Amino acid sequence: MKIIVDRDKCIGSGQCVMTEPAVFDQDEDDGLVVLLQASPGAEYAAAVRDAAMICPSQAITIEE
Repeated sequence: MKIIVDRDKCIGSGQCVMTEPAVFDQDEDDGLVVLLQASPGAEYAAAVRDAAMICPSQAITIEE
């Protein structure tokens, strides 16, 4: 699994961070997504898929 985030699309809602804080964070300056792990382990797969699905701006893409 590879995660790609588009900071230009991100609106800073923080849903990804609340869903999986080990993979996503928010920039302290602008509140936009910060990717902590581009290729997280299998134990994060379900939460990462949930984060991508609930992202209101669809800024998270997953490549399997």
